[in-house]
Amino acid sequence: MINTTSYTVNLSSYSIGADAYKQIPHAARFLGKKVAVIGGKTALSKAKDAIIEGVAGSDIKILDFIWYGGECTHENSHMLMDLPAVQEADILFAVGGGRAIDTVKYAAHLMDKPLFTFPTVGSNCAAFSAQAIMYYPGGSYRGNFPTKPCNHCFINSAIIADSPEPLFWAGIGDALSKEFEVVFASQDDQLFHTTLLGQQISRVCTAPILDNGKKALEDFRAHRNSFELIQVILDIIISTGLASNLTTTEDNAYYYNSMLAHCVYYGSTVTKKGHNHLHGEVVALGTLVQVAYAGDMDMVKRLMDFNYSIGLPVCFDDVEIEEDEFETMYEKFKTSAGWKHKPKCVNKERFFEVMKEVNALGRAYKAEKAQA
Repeated sequence: MINTTSYTVNLSSYSIGADAYKQIPHAARFLGKKVAVIGGKTALSKAKDAIIEGVAGSDIKILDFIWYGGECTHENSHMLMDLPAVQEADILFAVGGGRAIDTVKYAAHLMDKPLFTFPTVGSNCAAFSAQAIMYYPGGSYRGNFPTKPCNHCFINSAIIADSPEPLFWAGIGDALSKEFEVVFASQDDQLFHTTLLGQQISRVCTAPILDNGKKALEDFRAHRNSFELIQVILDIIISTGLASNLTTTEDNAYYYNSMLAHCVYYGSTVTKKGHNHLHGEVVALGTLVQVAYAGDMDMVKRLMDFNYSIGLPVCFDDVEIEEDEFETMYEKFKTSAGWKHKPKCVNKERFFEVMKEVNALGRAYKAEKAQA
C-alpha cells in the first residue's frame, strides 16, 4: 500500500550555460568545502580546467581528480568508496556520461554524501535522476537501483557541444521514450500529486525533441550553442530526469519510469550484436514498439519519420538484432523494474508480436524510402 499522506520528495537544482561552473561555490556554500572529482578519463580532461576555474577564489578545496573505473558496476562504486580522498570529501563531483555519473551517484548514495553532477554529454538524464542503472562486469544489465538525486547539476553547454556526436544523437532517442513509457506504465493506477506531477512533466518531453531535434543535431555538429540545442539538452537531462524522479520510489512501491521501450534496450544487452549499440539508439527503436503496443499508429509513423530523418533505428535490423533472439531478450528484460510493474494489458506473447510488427513496418518504410 502506498502511503500518500506522509513522504518526502527531493528535487535537484541546476545551472546551464557556458559559465555554469562559476555557480559551484554558491551551490556548495551550505554543504562543505572539500571535494573529490570523479569521472571518465575523457570527461575529466575536458572539464578539469573549467571546474578549477569555477572554484577559483573560493574556499573549496579539490582533494583529487579520480577515474571512476570504466564501467558502472557495484564493484567500481565500492572501489571509489574505499579511496581516502572520497572518504574525506564533503561533496562528490560526478563528471561525464551516464555510466560515470551513476557509478559516483550510487557511491554518494551509500555514503550519504552531497553530490554535484557535471554531465559532459547530452546523452541521458543520469545527472538529474534518482536512480543508477548498473551493470555486471562485462557489460550485461544488472538493474536499476534507487539513489538520492544530485544536490545540483551543472550543465556546461559548451562542453556538451564539444562531446562525441553519437552520444548526443543517442540521447535524443532516449528522451523520446519518456512520455510514452510513463503514461503507458501508469494507466492502471490512481495517481496522486507526486505521480500525477511526474506524468504531466513527462508530457513535455516529446514536443521539444520532435520540434527542435534535427536542428539541434545540426547545431551540435557545427558547435553552435543555439536555442534549439539548449532546449534539447534541457529536455534530455532535466525534463526526463524530473519525470523519472517523480514516477518511482526507493522501495519500488510504484514504478512508471520505464516500460517497453527500455525493455527492448535491456534485452539487447544480451544479444549477439545488439549490445554494441548505444543505449538511446536502442531505446529509440523500443519507443516505436512502446507506441505501437499502445495502438497509436499515427504516432508510430511520426516517430519513424523523425528517427529516419536523423538516422535513428526504425527496425531491429538497424541494431543488428534477429527475431530469433527475442526469447533471449525476454529472459533478461523480465527482471527489470519496468516489466515487474507492467500494466495488466502487457504480456510476453503480445509484446513479441508487436516487436515483429514494428520490425516489418520499419523494413517496409526503409524500402519505400530507398525507392523514392
